[in-house]
Amino acid sequence: MAETLFHHTLAVRQDRCKSCTHCMKRCPTGAIRIEGGYARIDGQRCIDCGQCMSVCPHDAMVVEQSTFDQLLTYTWRVAIIPAVLFAQFDDQVTERQVCRALTDCGFTHLYLSETGVDILRTLEADEPEHDTPLISDFCPAVVRLIQLRYPVLLNNLSVLRTPAQMTALLARAELEAEGCLPEETGVFYITPCAAKMAQIKTEGSDDHAIFQGVLNLDSVYNMVQALLAKNKRRYGQETDGAWFHFPVFTRTAVQWSLVKGECPTNGARSLAVDEMHNVIDFLEQLENEDEVNIDFLELDACAQGCVGGILTVRNRFLAAERVRHWSNQLPQELPEELRQRILTYRGVLLPQIHTERAQPKSALRLDEDMGKALHKLEKVREIVKVLPGIDCGLCGAPTCKALAEDIAQSNASIRQCVVLKLKNPKELNSLSRIWGERTPATKALDPAATERHE
Repeated sequence: MAETLFHHTLAVRQDRCKSCTHCMKRCPTGAIRIEGGYARIDGQRCIDCGQCMSVCPHDAMVVEQSTFDQLLTYTWRVAIIPAVLFAQFDDQVTERQVCRALTDCGFTHLYLSETGVDILRTLEADEPEHDTPLISDFCPAVVRLIQLRYPVLLNNLSVLRTPAQMTALLARAELEAEGCLPEETGVFYITPCAAKMAQIKTEGSDDHAIFQGVLNLDSVYNMVQALLAKNKRRYGQETDGAWFHFPVFTRTAVQWSLVKGECPTNGARSLAVDEMHNVIDFLEQLENEDEVNIDFLELDACAQGCVGGILTVRNRFLAAERVRHWSNQLPQELPEELRQRILTYRGVLLPQIHTERAQPKSALRLDEDMGKALHKLEKVREIVKVLPGIDCGLCGAPTCKALAEDIAQSNASIRQCVVLKLKNPKELNSLSRIWGERTPATKALDPAATERHE
């Protein structure tokens, strides 16, 4: 994807923020600083993984909300539904009932997101030349993390479209074959994570070109749950209506979004790593060229995979169990009838099966100019020697090294170090003259990353 202005979906509510530093210390890319008594998000560093939101004890981190009103723009409204949505409900609620409620919400066509796994297998999709191990591109937060922190691994990333994208392409092809006009057809993804929402809403991205909108999974869950509770008789009746427009999918497909779900479709030696900080530890090892003897890597930002997304509502272990239980009732192979249905659109799908290789992001560089960057790096080393090295976070930066980098870029002052201020104020004045004071408004923070609520 070409460099573009990224649409971030996470923001800080100042009326709730207590500047406790939990979010700042948890952020995997150092995108958060505490300034003026509130957390602030650097939009150039943020990967929308939601780690900050998951640890905030004051619910000050919020995610952008998308409403059902966007459906009204289109005559034909397609929902691309991840299996995770069904796992949010108790076992007494069937998949069929959830689908019927979704049609009452306004959708005209329903497709399971993971059907894309069966599409890719049916089309016998292959990967272009890449470095080993091949890294899945399924998790957008991991992809953006690699773009920012591990650009040397970009040639390891898969360039196959994700299952949700392939399902959306098939749905649109089938609707067009039925005579539905493209401009009257809206394809909407129900997302369990902020990163996927950010990707879809970023103009110029692969997802933005395919999906016309995105809905928060927790909002959809609440809407469906309300309908089910309000009219138990209607939804309690078994009916052939309100079911998927692609009625059968395989066991492998439904398990795709769980940890180790992708590994079976990659017959080589595979490994799955979940939870962002575990992912970072492994990528550090991989970047250092340590021998791993792995052919395929499945990396998930959320613990337990998509069932642990920040927009889910149910305990992730119970949700994962329901997905596995559902999948065990499904066939291992796709029926020939549906296989041929996919092959009908082979000529449409194959040319779109690959995406552009992800490009590196420069947000973590000290300077675009190599000479200046080296000079600033040396400055960082000298500043770190003076700082206490206890990473207390009282300065508003997550670590002493992060503060040193901010000082080197004129985005902070060494006066912010509380420990030095208490130890030797006179020396602090001398050091601030050596390394300079903070230059106001030099750091481009995402304007939408802070919400004021009076």
